[in-house]
Amino acid sequence: MDAVNATVLKVGDKAPNFALHSDSMTVFQLSDALALGPVLVLFFPAAFTGTCTTELNEVNNDLEAYSPATVVGISTDAPFTLAEYRKVNAFKYSLLSDHDADVCLAYGSKYDHTFAGMKLSRIAKRSAFVIDRSGIIRYAEVLENASHIPDLLAIKAILGAL
Repeated sequence: MDAVNATVLKVGDKAPNFALHSDSMTVFQLSDALALGPVLVLFFPAAFTGTCTTELNEVNNDLEAYSPATVVGISTDAPFTLAEYRKVNAFKYSLLSDHDADVCLAYGSKYDHTFAGMKLSRIAKRSAFVIDRSGIIRYAEVLENASHIPDLLAIKAILGAL
């Protein structure tokens, strides 16, 4: 796929379905999770990094506030890396591996430039999407600055209204 983001998804758009391997090497399919209720998708750049760990721990420590949503984190890290990251942090939700960044691209959450000489086109932008049971995006936030965290209060409010 092209390194340039093809689409930036917004509130009201239909969420692209996806199937990714989880940290436990099972396949997570968005459509299956939506059959159970809303889904909160958190894209993050890399496991074992400061802001990513802070964000995912904030969600984990207040997980009940995101109910009834299924929460998943997505990065381009390998499932084995994500398994260790989840274990070390005791995350209560699954981490999914988008190793080729295809889902990142579909959600407009993929870097398309370089940083300090490194090509970032395989790295997820920090992003958050709330998807309702019918597959419609009810909240979308894609951050250009990876040191910022999505508006977790706004996400909780949207989920509380579903």
